[in-house]
Amino acid sequence: MTKNTKDTFPFNQKIAWHPNQKWIDESNLVKFIRDHQLKDYEDLMVRSTTDYGWFWESVLKDLDIQFYKSYEKIIDLERGIQFPRWCVSGKMNIIHNCLDKWQTGHVAKKEALRWEGEEGQLTVLTYTELNKEVCRCANALRSLGFRRGDVIALYMPMTPELAIAFLAIIKIGGIILPLFSGYGPAAIITRLVDAQAKAVFTVDGAWRRGKKVPMKATIDEAIKSTTSVTHVIVYKRAGLEHITWNNDRDYWWHELMEKQSATAETEETEAEDTLMLIYTSGTTGKPKGAVHSHCGFPIKAAQDMYHCMDLKQEDTMYWISDMGWMMGPWEVFGTLLVGATMVFYDGAPDFPTHERLWQQIDHHQITHLGISPTLIRSLKKYGIEQLDNYNLGSLRMIGSTGSPWDPESWIWLFENVLNSEKPIINYSGGTEISGGIVSGNFLKPLKPCAFSGPIPGMNVDVVDERGRSLKNQVGELVIKNPWIGMTRGFWNDDQRYLDTYWNRFENIWVHGDFAAIDEDNLWYILGRSDDTIKVSGKRLGPAEVESVINAHPAVIESAVIGVPHDVKGEEVVIFCVLSADYKSDEILRDQLFDLVVSELGKPLKPREIKFVTALPKTRNAKVMHRVIRAIYLGDDPGDLSSIENISMIEAIKNAI
Repeated sequence: MTKNTKDTFPFNQKIAWHPNQKWIDESNLVKFIRDHQLKDYEDLMVRSTTDYGWFWESVLKDLDIQFYKSYEKIIDLERGIQFPRWCVSGKMNIIHNCLDKWQTGHVAKKEALRWEGEEGQLTVLTYTELNKEVCRCANALRSLGFRRGDVIALYMPMTPELAIAFLAIIKIGGIILPLFSGYGPAAIITRLVDAQAKAVFTVDGAWRRGKKVPMKATIDEAIKSTTSVTHVIVYKRAGLEHITWNNDRDYWWHELMEKQSATAETEETEAEDTLMLIYTSGTTGKPKGAVHSHCGFPIKAAQDMYHCMDLKQEDTMYWISDMGWMMGPWEVFGTLLVGATMVFYDGAPDFPTHERLWQQIDHHQITHLGISPTLIRSLKKYGIEQLDNYNLGSLRMIGSTGSPWDPESWIWLFENVLNSEKPIINYSGGTEISGGIVSGNFLKPLKPCAFSGPIPGMNVDVVDERGRSLKNQVGELVIKNPWIGMTRGFWNDDQRYLDTYWNRFENIWVHGDFAAIDEDNLWYILGRSDDTIKVSGKRLGPAEVESVINAHPAVIESAVIGVPHDVKGEEVVIFCVLSADYKSDEILRDQLFDLVVSELGKPLKPREIKFVTALPKTRNAKVMHRVIRAIYLGDDPGDLSSIENISMIEAIKNAI
């Protein structure tokens, strides 16, 4: 039931990037290898996955993670591999390591946060300045009666105040509940009620493509259906003239903060105390609340940045995201634990012009940029002329996550933005992982669209339907050992957690991604395995067809789904967004049919090719294949709360 893809995408690619020996020698990863007297990278991978207690303890020391009380044992598996306890009996608050310990020495004066608003505002906070604002916010929360263990939600755009509130909640020992800033009331209600949140940070409104988007009104509507929320703290971001106000519940940010001291104690918490709940949506059922602890998510985030992306204290990281998605908290924790600088941007990445991203790299001297392949596909249509007015030399790498690459877009970015000299660090994992499962790094050569392999500490494999290891074939991505960033389960729902990840193979985490390893031991993620298409018994990843279609100059982007067929089991249906330079006629449609047949074979000829004006995506640019499939089949599309623009649904309906 597996498909040999040795002669098709992605295995027909050649090595595009070779690591620079100077960068290798100066890398954090090589320093770690040398410090622990390991032979080489391969020796590290073996040691980190067979003696994982040693590895994660070494990571804690390498990152200088400080404890109020030392842990007695690095890991306890008394409840099984599914429910490990880390840093047993240790006491620590991750904010001590993000801010408190940096208040002396050279890092104190370094820039911690650079912020840019869509309308042109700029703010820079040093580690000292950020710490003072976090202390004021922590004192404000305590003055309102909030304490350790309280769940407090964040429904804000990417502003400095969001980072301040995020860190302050943790400082008092609270639990963060980040909410996607584009959610409507129904999605917010589900999460507030399930988590029993006691307060919400929000804004009057936000800027999006030059318009003011109300946000407090959305929270007001959601709170009508909750009983736990007692306080709403509102930052005046957009200056909306008319917002509703509840004098018994609502507080202006500026009025609360101006009364507070700039010093505050950090609450001593257990290393395994819950730090954060991040809800992820599935095809069915209510959203799942992934539970993360002080010694979990932040450590994994920082390790991935430090080892794979080679982030150093002098570097500046900008990962385009929202705090409601994993990569928002990931950027905050990782950069602060390393002592580097993070960039926040509140607005659309291509507004007011498509050159905004390149302008930001130049202005903020960004060294580590995080994007989605979807964004690059939308920008490359403007040609290389868009890069002419900007100095992009500060970049050391570009990271990508969210969706699979097509070779053409990868090569465009590599050649034109990175000068064919610097790596594209593919990065794939998830909310429940606290970061990556597989990634690129600065030590191993790369092919277009490829990952170097598993991240140190991650015991990963690709297996068939019976759990047997595969190479040069597509299979399920699995993890065979615990790691420190593992979610501690789903909030109040352990059984659903076990059913989601652990009940297919004994003591093996099945992640739900479609993956492959080529003959050069480079890895590929080819989309969600629940998006897998099976045509006459052959498994096909949407990304394999999309890469073929996207190579046609008329196609900006595409989405491929599988639909039922009486004989074949499933057939392929393709939805394409076209360049304005091309007509959506039958001549073009026939060209695309022929392209798929010539590249993938006649048995995989699509049933239909539909031309659409847009594809339904999340704010972090993931194409929602399961929604497209449901609409095509006339089924319930399920949870639509994470879609950036609901009009994208109409684009699919109109095409059908």
